Amino acid sequence: MSEQSPAASVAAAPPADEHGRIEAAGADAGPRTGLGRFLASSGGRNLGLVIALLALGAIGAVTAGDRFVDSGNLMTVLRLASVIGVVSVGMTFVIIGGGIDLSVGSLVALASVWATTVATQNMAEDYGWGVMVFTALTVGVVCGFINGVLIAYGGMAPFIMTLAMMAGARGLAEMISDRKTQVIDNDSFQGAVNGEILGIPTLVWIFAVVAVCGWILLNRTTFGRRTIAVGGNATAARLAGIAVKRHTVLLYMLLGLACGIAAVMLMARTTTGTANHGQLYELDAIAAVVIGGTLLSGGRGTITGTVLGVLIFTTLTNVFTLNNLDTSTQAVAKGLIIIAAVLLQQRVAAGGGFRRPRLLTKE
Repeated sequence: MSEQSPAASVAAAPPADEHGRIEAAGADAGPRTGLGRFLASSGGRNLGLVIALLALGAIGAVTAGDRFVDSGNLMTVLRLASVIGVVSVGMTFVIIGGGIDLSVGSLVALASVWATTVATQNMAEDYGWGVMVFTALTVGVVCGFINGVLIAYGGMAPFIMTLAMMAGARGLAEMISDRKTQVIDNDSFQGAVNGEILGIPTLVWIFAVVAVCGWILLNRTTFGRRTIAVGGNATAARLAGIAVKRHTVLLYMLLGLACGIAAVMLMARTTTGTANHGQLYELDAIAAVVIGGTLLSGGRGTITGTVLGVLIFTTLTNVFTLNNLDTSTQAVAKGLIIIAAVLLQQRVAAGGGFRRPRLLTKE
């Protein structure tokens, strides 16, 4: 009988300790192909979104012709995407951090109403239109702070707390405005926020700046790394020394700030403040974030994906409008897109692009 070499004996023997079994499982669960690894990465997901956006553009060009490819229409798409886009950037942070916020539409409405009251506009006449901007941002941040404190320290579920805020904030907006539309009389505010820079609407520039700042905050700062850690495993993050509760409050304040910025943009675009602003913004923002590849369970997401998700939904709405399709058809299409995106996320999370690990048993 031939003897096995020591190296062969070691290679044939099963791992004897827990560390060895984990390494073996990790090796067996490795990527099947380079393509599968790429498709499961954020770059692969974003490439898919770009392809989807280009396909929508091609459909719009074929079905609506010059009306779609006209530069004025393209600027309209970007202008419409800018407001909900700012909210979606803030929502991305909250969802990556393991939370959810159903009150963003109501916060936009409340901020717009508070910033356009007669008292606020009179102060803006005396001290400048910055008073209106400051008021809207403050309202958003304070409401976000209330959400965060009651969720993190009060033990309330994010769904329930933000649902209560959604009802309460819109109700307060109706009380302040007496259910009337408040018209903005400050021309300098309109000229500054609703103008153009280098031929591009200021609203689009604001969205771009918010998106870039959000990308830097998420990918290049400790705050972003902590957000991913908290959303991935809050217990492990706490054991690692992260103040999870305080960080949760900061995430909701950040989203409140985004709602305040969106309120200012909406005030400039419509020249009004009303309790009807922000209708269904929570659903549009969550949909854009999910389409962009952010996991609803938290721990993973990208700002780039969210921006592409916003553009996809806005372009889809524009194509449907140019082809005279009713809002019901648009709603059905958006619902199908959301379902497809969630199913794709589940496929990737379950190992769609990777070989499933083999169960190992200890001998």
